[in-house]
Amino acid sequence: MRSPQWAIFGLGVVSGVKAMTPEQLIAAPRRGDALPDPSGKWAVFSTSEYSWAEHQTSSAWNMMDLSTRKISVLTNDSSVSEVTWMGTDESTLLYINGTNAEIPGGVELWIADVNSFEKSRYKAASLPAPFSGLKTAKTAEGDYKFLVYAESYPNGTAYNAELATAPLSTARIYDSIYVRHWDSWLTTRFNAIFSGSLKKKGDRWALCSDGHAEPLKNLIAGVKNLETPYPPFGDSSDYDLSSDGKMVAFKSKAPELPRANYTASYIYLVPHDGSQKPKAINGPESPGTPNEIKGDSSAPTFSPDGRHVAYLQMERISYESDRRILYVHEVGSNETNRAVAGDWDRSLDSVQWTSDGKTFVVKSEDKARSRLFTLPIDADDDFVPHNLTDGGSVRSYHHLPNGDYLVTSSAIWTSWSVSTVSLKSGVVSTLASANEMDAGLKGLSPRDLDEFYFDGNWTKIHAWMVFPAKFDKSKKYPLAFLIHGGPQGSWADSWSTRWNPKVWADQGYVVVAPNPTGSTGFGQALTDAIANNWGSYPYDDLVKAWEYVRDHFDFIDTDNGVAAGASYGGFMINWIQGNPLGRKFKALVTHDGTFVADAKISTEELWFMQHEFNGTFWDNHENYRRWDPSAPEHIKQFGTPTLVIHNANDFRLPEAEGLSLFNVLQERGVPSRFLSFPDENHWVTKKENSLVWHQQVLGWINKYSDVGKSNPQAISLNDTVIPVVDYNP
Repeated sequence: MRSPQWAIFGLGVVSGVKAMTPEQLIAAPRRGDALPDPSGKWAVFSTSEYSWAEHQTSSAWNMMDLSTRKISVLTNDSSVSEVTWMGTDESTLLYINGTNAEIPGGVELWIADVNSFEKSRYKAASLPAPFSGLKTAKTAEGDYKFLVYAESYPNGTAYNAELATAPLSTARIYDSIYVRHWDSWLTTRFNAIFSGSLKKKGDRWALCSDGHAEPLKNLIAGVKNLETPYPPFGDSSDYDLSSDGKMVAFKSKAPELPRANYTASYIYLVPHDGSQKPKAINGPESPGTPNEIKGDSSAPTFSPDGRHVAYLQMERISYESDRRILYVHEVGSNETNRAVAGDWDRSLDSVQWTSDGKTFVVKSEDKARSRLFTLPIDADDDFVPHNLTDGGSVRSYHHLPNGDYLVTSSAIWTSWSVSTVSLKSGVVSTLASANEMDAGLKGLSPRDLDEFYFDGNWTKIHAWMVFPAKFDKSKKYPLAFLIHGGPQGSWADSWSTRWNPKVWADQGYVVVAPNPTGSTGFGQALTDAIANNWGSYPYDDLVKAWEYVRDHFDFIDTDNGVAAGASYGGFMINWIQGNPLGRKFKALVTHDGTFVADAKISTEELWFMQHEFNGTFWDNHENYRRWDPSAPEHIKQFGTPTLVIHNANDFRLPEAEGLSLFNVLQERGVPSRFLSFPDENHWVTKKENSLVWHQQVLGWINKYSDVGKSNPQAISLNDTVIPVVDYNP
């Protein structure tokens, strides 16, 4: 076990100066990634903040002087939705205005000088739909090529919900599988990238040629089953524009395969002007496709000279958590796409080229952090890189003219931090931190957490500990035992506005968040080992984690502990309820977890279940039922008070799963409550809903752990103003 951080930092009594409440967490400013201008003088970033008094969010754009670290407001215009710098000009911004004065539901492109934003800005184009994901490149002729994306009709026209004609019937009819995904029912519309050009007319830029507006070009319309960005989480990282503006690279799911059964996707190239149809560079018919590499592709990125495309790809065709390996494709070549550091036992998240095109800067999850690494372009398979960043999780990184990178990151103890990072020496300096700027975060620091390793079922397992405000190791605090989702996921050193361990800790707990079998960032073997072992290895790891905490930390009260989890963590809470570990906790919280084994086939992502349980339900039903929390022998052990949360728009794990569990708990006489949000999906993201979620979750565990006796400020179930239906015939 590592030395605890109170020893490292000399903590005698205090780990934080004040507690953080759910209200502070939810309303605290949320800042976007810092985007530097080409000269490295400025960086811009967005800020949004919620008002409990007005029940609405305000937003603004800020500018940071990278030499003085001074931050100023660029504009308070909330209609500015995203910005990008124009070419090599250090002061000119191109931005999307989220409203359109001429077309309801459309947006506009505007241009402004940061030195006089309000006075200098002007409209360059009116766009007929809610386009986003702006990317630009300046051509040798001086024009600006750009890309945006929006939903598209099959005929290539961008979809505008405000102008669309409502159908007379609400019926949905499907003749093939995959009828809905995440929180939306599928329609004939799809995401598509559109290309356009801004040309100089006098002293202004405009979307025109010879005085006439040019329509945007849909680059994938007419090619069956192509879609980019891929919903629900796809964004502008799914496509890239070459530096000369001539070529576009993008990701799309494999058009020939059923999407309910496979995760395969390919990287395509298409001219910016749409003069040719998109062509895959790593599809089954592509000459450069490496042998037997058939999984999900992502993050296409052009080299500075546009001659190569780097991309990430998994090997297996129906597995979302396989290792992402970096490949390089030479544009126009039939040579096999080459892997870079192909044996490195980490899964990459993103990739950038250095300005000389000789090195990659990549981001990867590594031991519960998201770190930056460098990889030479010619790195052999056995090359193992060293990380540039240590604690926290990198969100974005951008090249600066001096060769350094401007990095935006977060950590368990800070929501936002901007630093400069050297490719030779790592972190150079921190330019800004939310903890210095936000009253609700002041006092939070790395002293609020520690980590330890313990012997799991078959290997060493990592876990975080997060301490409450004014932590005193001579006292005892109830255990809050958090179980992550996925199951291929992790508790990482990053900020969360949904499951924030510091908010839990500041109710008066010591939070322990293990990364058991199935977790990512500790090598592919640990990630893969959970397949067909949902209730074995990870459950054993969690039992051993609880026992380790009980035996090694005198300041943690395991007799009055509570446990909670969401998604796979929700399944594990359901599994724990019917197994001996369930009797070790005073209360449980299960959020959007599976309960009935046979119901797993109701998900839209059949490839997920078929991978996890080694086949279809009808061919391998014993695998599905082996880890069934609803089996009678488990139900008969139910006894721990449980809060069940399940949202109506969760299509991955339908709401009936939570209702089934709640029915059983109530029929068995186990104290229980059901919480549901009709307008939320797998997550709870709306601010007012999030507050109720926190009040109910924390109020539930506080009731049974009696933490309120030691912390009078702890939340009570009575703090929620939403009426509770208690029907007693």
